[in-house]
Amino acid sequence: MQQDENLAAGSATPWDDNGQLEVLTFDVGDERLAVEAVSIREILDLLPETPVPGAPDLVASVVNFRGKIIPIADLRVAFGMPRNPAEEAHPDHRIVVIETEIDGEPLQIGLRSDKVHEVTILDRADSSEPPVLGMRWRREFVRELVRQPGSVIVIPNLPTIFTSLAEAA
Repeated sequence: MQQDENLAAGSATPWDDNGQLEVLTFDVGDERLAVEAVSIREILDLLPETPVPGAPDLVASVVNFRGKIIPIADLRVAFGMPRNPAEEAHPDHRIVVIETEIDGEPLQIGLRSDKVHEVTILDRADSSEPPVLGMRWRREFVRELVRQPGSVIVIPNLPTIFTSLAEAA
């Protein structure tokens, strides 16, 4: 399957012809996540957030960045991780702005992260689909798990996460 077809499919990880994927790795809680580098638009220091009354918990606020309103997603909600609304900002916290497609429309969304690590190359040989049992997250929210020395990197299925949010609205 070509990379463009993978992206259009939404659920497949867009490995290149060499079985590699360039990603940005970052932490959300105790989990290391990875998002395709081609979807990254900005990495921002924390900005003042404006709560959106009645918005779903996953995207309950927005920021104004260079005159553009960007919804802020907290992936802790999608993955059922504990949230601490009173948690103070830490110097490592960042907003990773990605561009993804929802219902055929390009959309920029900021992902709250506890720490951004690096852009790196992952190998398909180290990856596997999420298991049917033993996952604490909704299986459809995880594209793949990639084994690394001493850890596992989660490649979230962001189109499915955000599409499920749009369908619930």
